[in-house]
Amino acid sequence: MSEDGRTEPVCRRVEAGRQGSAARGCDWCACEQQGLYRAPRSRLHLQDYWWFCLEHVRQYNAAWNYYIGMSEAEVEADIRRDTVWQRPTWPLGPGSAGYNHRFRWQDDGSGEPPEQPQPPPPRAASPLARALIALELEPPVTVATVKARYKLLVKRYHPDANGGDKASEERFKTISEAYRMVMTSLSP
Repeated sequence: MSEDGRTEPVCRRVEAGRQGSAARGCDWCACEQQGLYRAPRSRLHLQDYWWFCLEHVRQYNAAWNYYIGMSEAEVEADIRRDTVWQRPTWPLGPGSAGYNHRFRWQDDGSGEPPEQPQPPPPRAASPLARALIALELEPPVTVATVKARYKLLVKRYHPDANGGDKASEERFKTISEAYRMVMTSLSP
């Protein structure tokens, strides 16, 4: 194998007799089989192939060494690049170019306080928390408070009390479902 990892166990034969033939011959010396299986010529030219029969592609693959001709440092660097799929990366944290400095106190001498970071957006409420919001309650709650609130809201939003209003009907459904969920969570 050469310095660039090029493997030369084959003699590239001239296909003089097979020029018009659709079948590709095996690139191994003195092999008359069809070359159905491709194998890269070197690690630097992975898109350039030898074409072998099954027996010879197995031999070639058994002898293939991607890292031949590379120093230990080059092998280590290649493995490190491969862990991030050959994509560039940047360091994170203080002292790195990608660090967001607006979250650190820096006195620029202007006498103005630094811009304060925005609080994180509120997390999505759990189903039980949404049910309590629908019932217009805040924890902690008891069975008696939930029942009293439910009776008040049912009287207010029942479709019969609102002349069949669709918005009131939807609100009534939401309140009824929330009531069932809260009562289920409160039951022993």
